[in-house]
Amino acid sequence: MTQTVAVLGTGKIGEALLSGMIRAGWRPANLLVTTRRSERAEELHSRYGVDSVTNAEAAKRADILILAVKPQDMGRLLDELAEHVTADRLVISAAAGITTAFIEDRLTASTPVVRVMPNTPVLVDEGMSVISAGSHATTEHLAAAEAIFGGVGKTLRVPESQQDAATALSGSGPAYFYFLVEAMTDAGILLGLPRAQAHDLIVQAAIGAAVMLRDSGEHPVKLREAVTSPAGTTISAIRELENHGVRAALIAALEAARDRSRELASGNG
Repeated sequence: MTQTVAVLGTGKIGEALLSGMIRAGWRPANLLVTTRRSERAEELHSRYGVDSVTNAEAAKRADILILAVKPQDMGRLLDELAEHVTADRLVISAAAGITTAFIEDRLTASTPVVRVMPNTPVLVDEGMSVISAGSHATTEHLAAAEAIFGGVGKTLRVPESQQDAATALSGSGPAYFYFLVEAMTDAGILLGLPRAQAHDLIVQAAIGAAVMLRDSGEHPVKLREAVTSPAGTTISAIRELENHGVRAALIAALEAARDRSRELASGNG
């Protein structure tokens, strides 16, 4: 944690990483940020004690650069950084659909690049960040990325060829659960419950189920069967889910998300 880390792009994800690093023991003096607006720079300095610099200065001063900009802004950012990033820097990309090859081709030869796909629960320290090495990144570089993203949740190493699948499951995953909670809340209203009560019931059920999945070590089928009594309410509901093709719809949805991730990675945005 004695290295200098620069977060380039301090939106919600960038700020979550910054906050997580400080909680994990990084000194604000070893952290830099870049922002588009001076008011944002002042806000981050007041909140975390970190200095705001230009992208070029960040590239010159930092040992690790975290590129947390939007995918459509990545090309322009790399053009700005190219002449300042030397091969002894570690570049970590947190932009969806941007390959390590895309970044490597625009920087000094042999620059180590690590690709990370975090999801939005990093905002509450419950994120899942999927990490892949570029062609010049070592296990030490992966460990450095894990130390940063581990401060805001869990991390998982995968080959970069699996990043599109991981994006479909994990990167987009929270949205699927929000969609289900929304639909189940509407169902609760239809069944006669006030919206607030329906919402609270579904959210706590979701939290409890997630913790049981994480902590019990049981297969989800076994946990589901424990709730499903013969000729009871749960099996009646599950029959309707199967009759309406919910399982097939979920599989098709995740395939569509994976395919879109591939399109973005190929530049067909």
